[in-house]
Amino acid sequence: MALGCRQGGRWCSPARLRRRPLAFRGPQAGLPARPYTAGDEAASGQEELLLEVCRRRHFLRGGAEPRARSRCPPRFGPLGVALRGNVAAQWWDAVLARREQVLAVDSPLHGPPPAGAPHAQGALRLLRSETLSEVLQSGGCSREHGAAALRELLSTAGVLRESLLPGALAQYVSCLELVNKRLPCGLAEVGVCFHSVPGSEQHNKELRRIGERTTSLLTWFSSPRTAGQWLDYWLRQRLQWWRKFAVGPSNFSSSDFQDEEGRRGFHLHYDFPWGTETIETLKNLGDTELLQMYPGDRSVLLGRDGRKSVLPHVLSVSGDLDRGALAYLFDSLQLAENPLTKKKNSQRTVLKLHPCLTPIKVALDVGKGPTTELRQVCQGLFNELSENRISVWPGYLETTQVSLEQLYTKYDEMSVLFMVLISDATLENGVVQLRSRDTTMKEMMHISRLKDFLTKYIASAKNV
Repeated sequence: MALGCRQGGRWCSPARLRRRPLAFRGPQAGLPARPYTAGDEAASGQEELLLEVCRRRHFLRGGAEPRARSRCPPRFGPLGVALRGNVAAQWWDAVLARREQVLAVDSPLHGPPPAGAPHAQGALRLLRSETLSEVLQSGGCSREHGAAALRELLSTAGVLRESLLPGALAQYVSCLELVNKRLPCGLAEVGVCFHSVPGSEQHNKELRRIGERTTSLLTWFSSPRTAGQWLDYWLRQRLQWWRKFAVGPSNFSSSDFQDEEGRRGFHLHYDFPWGTETIETLKNLGDTELLQMYPGDRSVLLGRDGRKSVLPHVLSVSGDLDRGALAYLFDSLQLAENPLTKKKNSQRTVLKLHPCLTPIKVALDVGKGPTTELRQVCQGLFNELSENRISVWPGYLETTQVSLEQLYTKYDEMSVLFMVLISDATLENGVVQLRSRDTTMKEMMHISRLKDFLTKYIASAKNV
């Protein structure tokens, strides 16, 4: 059996299936245009449709207003967490596997501010409520005394990290030795950062709470001579990376900016139905933050640019993986014709996440035949695929009987790439039915070939 899915009477590889949307900066050929481009009313309707699907299929949880997501990250359900994990895994592959001098680092979530760390004065502090209450009560006789005690407490309280950058800079000197002081080099990290979130409209907007988001950071150190070229290089790489996994690549865009000190940078955006939001920021920080982190001997900071020793410039490439995962959910929403019904204008809702990003690659279900024997076959196939790092949904464990059409709808909304149906034919001759999410075509395949087919399909999708 040829590798791929049948399209127009012939089999197509994943590369052929996804080549057109990657090259064509617009809606995917053969699919409807992005549904929320026809005005605010249509945008709101499609937004609600996606949120309904994502909550029903446990990509998202909670009932927060979607337009509040610009200040409050989405709350993910189990499949949303898996999606974000796949986005992070692809990010690691992009920054580590193809660069010779990028090192992975880790920094603490909270702790005392590093010496010379910028923005320490306005940092989020970590306090026990009992300790704060004791300090406030002890200063009751004098406002000045209470304020002094509170300032002393805050000066020793732990600081919650709001950016991965200080932690990366703190490890620069030790990592520079690992690369024999060669420039350029980079440090990479993914982790949770905290930020201040304003109150909602239902509550006092002046009250603020602590929010969190999963962020990625590539800190790139290069000679001042080539820093501008490297910033342009990473802009192209990162924009290409976001578009690589998208159905509608043109919804990812970039814009340039300059900060108050005149330092150059770029924002990478996604066009959500409620407006454009930044998903990644690239910036040339110069040497300011590095010198603040190491106020002592500058010689330990010097790297080698050819035969010269230079003080490097720092390039920060910081991404919001929560917002990025949400962007891919909106990008994946497709309304396609439903081939299972004769009703006019009948559509099926499907989340066409990229094969590398979708949380579940294959679902196993049972058809007609002896239930016990079929479930035993499913369990063996489940173990075989799982051992080969292919994520599987055990649909055969469901006790409620539903129609095949309901199963197809469920798995399309869960963005499952393939559904495998085990039936009495499998017990007789080893043949299973394989249904594709993207084409809805159903093909027969011998069970012994299933693992190799899925492995090659997913592997080839990474190279598109």
